[in-house]
Amino acid sequence: MDGLPLPLEGLTVVAVEQAVAAPFATRQLADLGARVIKVERIDGGDFARGYDTAAGGLASHFVWCNRGKESIALDLKDPRGLAVVRRLVADADVFVQNLAQGAAARLGLDAATLCAAHPRLVAVDISGYGSGGPYADKRAYDMLVQCEAGLVSVTGTPGQPVKAGIPAADIAAAMYAFSGVLAALVRRGTTGRGGPVEVSMLEALAEWMGHPLHHTIHGGTPPERTGLAHAVIAPYDAYPTADGGRVLLSVQNDREWRRLAEQVMDRPDLGTDPAYATNAARVTNRGRTDALVAKTLGALGTDEALARLESAGIACARLRDLRELGDHPQLAARERWREVGSPVGPLRALLPPITLPGGSEARMGDVPALGEHTGALLRAAGMTDEEIAALRRDGVAA
Repeated sequence: MDGLPLPLEGLTVVAVEQAVAAPFATRQLADLGARVIKVERIDGGDFARGYDTAAGGLASHFVWCNRGKESIALDLKDPRGLAVVRRLVADADVFVQNLAQGAAARLGLDAATLCAAHPRLVAVDISGYGSGGPYADKRAYDMLVQCEAGLVSVTGTPGQPVKAGIPAADIAAAMYAFSGVLAALVRRGTTGRGGPVEVSMLEALAEWMGHPLHHTIHGGTPPERTGLAHAVIAPYDAYPTADGGRVLLSVQNDREWRRLAEQVMDRPDLGTDPAYATNAARVTNRGRTDALVAKTLGALGTDEALARLESAGIACARLRDLRELGDHPQLAARERWREVGSPVGPLRALLPPITLPGGSEARMGDVPALGEHTGALLRAAGMTDEEIAALRRDGVAA
């Protein structure tokens, strides 16, 4: 029996997108088999193309979020460029945009307008703060939304709040847009109608703040910033080892503490000492608890420390940097790395985390050059070579 096709095979997505939130959402759709047509500005394209040159001369953000797409470069302020997008949308199943607030509506590319004209279309508006309310028109970059959503207030050390090291607000919005598209497509399969999907970065990240948010608004106190430590569990932190590494361990209950004391620390007395025998006592005496654990692990190499913790059944992890993640033995053993094409040659990329056994592997297409597919897409839309040449000459297409 032949393997199942990719679930979005045969669907077409048109995206007027930039930065991370919308591009990361549509990349998920491309990986699952959808054809994604990325509409970019003619003067440089998606501005994420210019963030850096770390990926062999390409921007790392762009490489991450835009594989498997076709790029068409158009000036949407020119009626002829806008007409091309409308022609592409007429044949599409999904439209996604994350333009500045109000810009899509002025162009007639907002979800409500497009879905009224195309009842089977699923159209997604991604914004910073939503279409209404006092913050609707505020600029909404990832770090700003991390601050507004309270993420920064619970991340960092007691003396210093810090932003997350990844664009958490962008990623949250992207993944809700992705799942919103899938849900709307399922509904279209039963009703025949698509419809608008709206996702805001603030609302997406506020949902991700679930535990500290609910802990606080239902009568608790806001969790303290504790670095790598846990606010209400001890020991739960990263500790230096003798060879310069760091090992994070987590003791979830008192039985585990006794095993740690007996089998790793060679201090069985600590398992019953009232100052450490319960989690409440260990949290109260966190400084002394951490000092005891640090003394033990500081005398061991990283590999030996991890081996002893594993043998004792203590949850633990090596504190890795990004180069070590790139060489992670688990990712290698599960064969998660592939190569994707790009204008600068092959680049390493991870398979998407959604695995569909028994079916085709995720389609990890090339990272497109700006306007790489403009001519082909315009010809497919019915334009002659002369019309295309005119658009290029007038700076409407590139």
